[in-house]
Amino acid sequence: MKNLNTKDFKKNLVAITSQDPALCYQCGKCSAGCPVREFSESPPNRIVRYVQLGEYEMAMSSPTIWLCAGCQTCTSRCPQEFDLAKFMDAVRELALLYGAVSGDKKSEDFHKAFLNQIKNFGRAYEIGMLVDYKLKSKDFLQDMDLAPKTLLKGKLGMFPHIVKGKKGIKKMFKKTGEVKK
Repeated sequence: MKNLNTKDFKKNLVAITSQDPALCYQCGKCSAGCPVREFSESPPNRIVRYVQLGEYEMAMSSPTIWLCAGCQTCTSRCPQEFDLAKFMDAVRELALLYGAVSGDKKSEDFHKAFLNQIKNFGRAYEIGMLVDYKLKSKDFLQDMDLAPKTLLKGKLGMFPHIVKGKKGIKKMFKKTGEVKK
C-alpha cells in the first residue's frame, strides 16, 4: 500500500463526502436493511466504525466496500442522515488511490471498468465496459454463453450513447482526482 498518511486519508474522505464519519453512532439500521449484507463479510456500519477508530487499512481492504450497490437503502434508513452509500464510494476511491488490496479483485476491476465508461461517455456503455472488464480481469470466457442471447435480444447496444455535457463529466473526474492528491 502506498504511504498511508492518516491525516490525508481523513481529510480526503471528508472532502469527497462532505460529512464527518463521527456522525454515525452505530445504530445498525443501515446494515439491517442492506440488500447485499448477506454476501459481505462485514456489515456496512463496521466499515464506518473502522474509520472512526482510525483503522483505515481495515476499511480499505474490506471486500464489503466493493459489494456496496449504492442503492441508498442505508442512507434512507439512517436517523443521522449519514450518506453511507456516498461514504462507501469514497472509501473505494481512496482504496484505489492508496493501492489497498481488497481480496475482491474482480469487483475492483469491474468498478474501474464502470468508472472508465462513465468518464468517457457520460453513462455506462455495456459492451465497452464488458471489454474493459475482461481485459482487466483476464477472465475472457466467463459468461460467454450469455453473449449471443443478450445481443439477439438487443440488451447490449453496439454503440455508446454519449450524453450532453460530456466535458463537464470529464471536468468532474479531473477535479475529484485533484482532491484525492
